[in-house]
Amino acid sequence: MTPPTARTWARRGHTPVIRVRGRSRRRISIAALTCYKPGERSRLIYRPRRDDGRREGRKSFAWTDYRDLLITAHQQLGGPIVLVWDNLNVHLAYGMRQFIARQAWLTVYQLPSYAPDLNPVEGIWSLLRRGWLSNTAFTTPEHLIQTIRHGMRKIQYRPRLIDGCLAGTGLSLTPTTS
Repeated sequence: MTPPTARTWARRGHTPVIRVRGRSRRRISIAALTCYKPGERSRLIYRPRRDDGRREGRKSFAWTDYRDLLITAHQQLGGPIVLVWDNLNVHLAYGMRQFIARQAWLTVYQLPSYAPDLNPVEGIWSLLRRGWLSNTAFTTPEHLIQTIRHGMRKIQYRPRLIDGCLAGTGLSLTPTTS
């Protein structure tokens, strides 16, 4: 709920102060997939997850949440998926590895450790933070979720933004021969 500040202005010598109501320790997590296929428009599939505030409850995505996202992506895309993702501990969980091994439609490649510059989804987060989430003091968790969904929908309907996130990594869709 702490507002990300991008830019602001004030008279010289008067530091601007942003007051935030209802600072909360609860968190909103988002999982996203950028989907690319030569000859088709790029797509963004995402799921937000809200921390329910219970002490014993999980605050972020479990491997089962990622599994469900992959199943949804497979249904929406209607074909096999080649997944390239980072080394988040949940991605490497035993249950996730078992799930991946059982799916003929899913091939997974791991990015090298500490290589966020190779992950197009990091570009999506940057667009969201610098655009729709910047300079906003959220009043409630619902306000934050609503703004996130609005920003993600705007990105979804602009495939060139999603293409730009892939271009920003230096990776491409065309296979190279050696």
